[in-house]
Amino acid sequence: MKLLNKSILHLMSWLLLIVSLWSVVFYFNMLDEIKDSVDEELENYKRQIVFKAEKDPTILQQKTFDEGFFSVNPISKNKALNFKDTYEDTEIYAQDADDEAPELEPVRILTTVFEQNGNFYELKIFNNMVEEDDLVKELLWDAAGLYVLLIFNILVINNFVLQRLWKPFYELLHELKNYRLGISKAYPKVETKTKEFSDLQDAVTTLLQYSEKSYEQQKEFIGNASHELQTPLAIAISKLELLIEKENLTENQAEKIAEIMEIIERLVRLNKSLLLLTKIENKQFFDNQEIKVNTIVGRNIEDLHDIAEFKQVEIQFSQNTELFVQADAALINIVVSNLLRNAIFHNIKSGKVEVKIEAKKLIVSNTGIEKSLDSEKIFTRFQKSEQHQSGSGLGLAIVQAIAELYDFSVSYDFKDGMHEFQVRF
Repeated sequence: MKLLNKSILHLMSWLLLIVSLWSVVFYFNMLDEIKDSVDEELENYKRQIVFKAEKDPTILQQKTFDEGFFSVNPISKNKALNFKDTYEDTEIYAQDADDEAPELEPVRILTTVFEQNGNFYELKIFNNMVEEDDLVKELLWDAAGLYVLLIFNILVINNFVLQRLWKPFYELLHELKNYRLGISKAYPKVETKTKEFSDLQDAVTTLLQYSEKSYEQQKEFIGNASHELQTPLAIAISKLELLIEKENLTENQAEKIAEIMEIIERLVRLNKSLLLLTKIENKQFFDNQEIKVNTIVGRNIEDLHDIAEFKQVEIQFSQNTELFVQADAALINIVVSNLLRNAIFHNIKSGKVEVKIEAKKLIVSNTGIEKSLDSEKIFTRFQKSEQHQSGSGLGLAIVQAIAELYDFSVSYDFKDGMHEFQVRF
């Protein structure tokens, strides 16, 4: 999720909480204000009724609410002197213009007393209140509308303001994604007047300069080390070949020299594999083009036909589709070659290798030992089987490194007595 979208998500959550709390507080405040307003009206009605009762005594005959919004009942002097005005929320039956029959409506009643010509009376006055259900419903819609309006405005601000402010950051990020050690000629650079982005750019440039220096030193060291190792090893093999051609060597001496030559050849292969693995991890292979995997697989099967025949291993190749990938041809060839060689050399007598090409998948299966291998260790460096200790133990590690370079996935499974390696492109 993008940084801007993530910030909006958090902002939306907090706004929802704030608006919800605000709605609750606003509801109770508004209800309190409504009651205060109604109480003032009831006090005003009280003064008007008392004033009118002095001029029109018939008002004192209204005993119930049936004839109006107030009722008057005589009380004793003692009760009147000890009485305090009270306000009460209740419901009474009333019929509005849009009601077919009387319905319970919320009202607020003021109960008070007054004196008229030496007599004391209890006066009850009611005034309609806003229905709380309607109030809550209205407030809910208002709060939802406020929330939507706030989010809409934030989205507008985000798209038109924040994106403009963050533009240098995204430009720098794009430059970094396209930057390649040892290949790119210039460091990522963007025009910005924002101090934080300028500091970030300076820090990135400093790190890249250090990485470039380390990369060149490592590259030079690997090249020199490889060259310095290859030369004496090649000389040693040549001298041993000359020595073994002499006729005066005993059979035991010749066998010892052959063993030494095999060890040196293993060192040569190991040196080449380590050099290749380092180059892959340093991303020195980037001659990317559209590669047809079917062609590479067919060519490798043909090249390994004699070895498979010697090992008495049958290779079966099936292809359901044409598989194309965007990658370096040399690296895809290494993936296919290593998987096929691994399947042939770790096979059994009269065994078989099945190669399948499906949609976005290359599957190489082979017979072998009748148990599953450790899937966590099989792709680690220098991991060898107990039956084959002569290899470098880097073949599958190189396959894994190439897969990671191009965001492919490589996996191992053991099913139906077959060891299956699958590469998803």
